[in-house]
Amino acid sequence: MDTTDTMKKIHFEEYIEDYWDIIVGLIAIVAAIILHQYGNSYLATSFAALGIATLSLTVSEVAEILSQRLEEPYASFVLTFSAVIVEIILLYIILLQALHDPKVVETVKGGIISAVIVDMNVLLGLAVFIGGLKFTEQEHNKETSSTYTTILLVTALALLVPSLLNQTEHDESVLKEVSMIIAVALMFFYIIIFIFQTRTHTHFFKATARSRMFRLRKRQEEGKEEEEVASVYIFERFNNIGNFITIFVLIAIISIGAEVFATDGIKMAKDFGISAGLAGLIIAIIAVAPEIATAVKAAKNDQIQRVVNIAMGASVVSILLTVPILLGLAHLSGINLFLDFNPLQIGALIMTIILAWKSTEEGQTNYFEGLSHLMFFVCYAIIAAYY
Repeated sequence: MDTTDTMKKIHFEEYIEDYWDIIVGLIAIVAAIILHQYGNSYLATSFAALGIATLSLTVSEVAEILSQRLEEPYASFVLTFSAVIVEIILLYIILLQALHDPKVVETVKGGIISAVIVDMNVLLGLAVFIGGLKFTEQEHNKETSSTYTTILLVTALALLVPSLLNQTEHDESVLKEVSMIIAVALMFFYIIIFIFQTRTHTHFFKATARSRMFRLRKRQEEGKEEEEVASVYIFERFNNIGNFITIFVLIAIISIGAEVFATDGIKMAKDFGISAGLAGLIIAIIAVAPEIATAVKAAKNDQIQRVVNIAMGASVVSILLTVPILLGLAHLSGINLFLDFNPLQIGALIMTIILAWKSTEEGQTNYFEGLSHLMFFVCYAIIAAYY
């Protein structure tokens, strides 16, 4: 094989490595649409899920490029918002199936809570576990985790209100009214938090000088130096506007796949007897998969501050934005979506927040703390499957 052939092979391998997710995602979405047309709901659901996950990974990678051009906390905002938009679209399209089958609402509610469970246990746990194996200990700004866990605990308690009222003799109209009031309160709470993060207390969400020196010292001890490598990844050549347009186009394609996933996925869940809790968990894993990949990559690069920002920031946005937006969309669509989550969902949410608080309160993480989150998730998944 001559030099020209060798170079072509190298370029082809690099091309596949860079763009496999787009290629697989587009093929999977097209295959899902065709299979849906021919009535093969099982394969259509599987290909739609594959397409959503892989194209969401592309969205995450483009968002990562944008985030590298910004400082914290804005960098993590881009990553979390890009993922949460996909989550909202996926849950809303599934919610529309409730017009034909009201039981689908329970799956959507399961998806809302499961998104936080997955963010705080799978994403945070896996990233901390892998980072801990590589670096023994990793240090972050403890003010970040302290602030986020406080926000999440208050939010979880707010969600308790309609859940408790559901156990009383109040009629459906009261439950709907209370759910709307809580949704508005959550949105207002998020506006205050946004100001807190981006204006008055940005230092709470940045790596401390101590954690930066901690990371630098470990790299020097290992004799590792960062090398600047010229990238040929096309999205890195785009300006910020071009990348934002790319994200919106990809999300539009994901929406098409979500339509197939929702329509055929509900039928598949019924046929296999999948519980609403487990179905919600599967939806959450598909939506959060790109964030997990980004967080693991950050942990392997010893950027645990970014991991904490992504995991906890995404959880905050998942509740404070997803809940009000979905409630508003449900109201406009004539669907009764209330915030009366079941005891398992609320209990698991509160326990997850407490676990995250304890595992990050000292500003240092290790692989055992990551393993603890993963163990908790396994227990929750088992209960959700049989609840």
